[in-house]
Amino acid sequence: MTPIECANRIRLCLIQVNDISLAVKRERLLREQAEKLRSLAYLDGLTGIPNRRRMDEYLTDEFKRAARSGAPLSVIMADIDYFKSYNDSYGHQEGDFCLQRVANAIKATLRRPADMVARYGGEEFALILPDTPIDGAVMLAEEIRRHIENLNILHKTSKVTGHVTLSLGVSGILPNADASEKSLLAQADTALYQAKTNGRNRVVVYQEQLQD
Repeated sequence: MTPIECANRIRLCLIQVNDISLAVKRERLLREQAEKLRSLAYLDGLTGIPNRRRMDEYLTDEFKRAARSGAPLSVIMADIDYFKSYNDSYGHQEGDFCLQRVANAIKATLRRPADMVARYGGEEFALILPDTPIDGAVMLAEEIRRHIENLNILHKTSKVTGHVTLSLGVSGILPNADASEKSLLAQADTALYQAKTNGRNRVVVYQEQLQD
């Protein structure tokens, strides 16, 4: 092989290596972009916490895991009291800011990586608490209620008090063949409705749990 032929082969080899390197970088970039888009699809655009879609998936996964392990699983549903009148009084921009503050405050009360708070819809939030018995969930719900009240966000049209408050419903089970994640969520929602009916700014536990 002549020196010229040898030099040409080296150049071709370098070009091929560079092409492979660029292809790998492009593939890695595409994977990172796809993962970022997937993550964004699971987040609420306003509050930055998980959205209902992510909450539904997480609840299903944790219910199956709890059913296998026999561990307790609890759910908290929370609703900002008289939020419609808050929006009407202060405007949607202030309403959005209020939602962000409440979401951040709830998130700040969670101490375990497995606990999740998600925006369930409008002014409603859902918390999924793996490995948490009902009494532990009630204690957390009461802590959240006090935390939101202590923010002292002015709410002059509230029929509860002069600042923003939360109503919360709690349910909890040891998953079994007769239960489902949908029934657990429905029980928490029933308890939330009872909290709102009973005067708001309070925590109510699903009644069947009290009878067991």
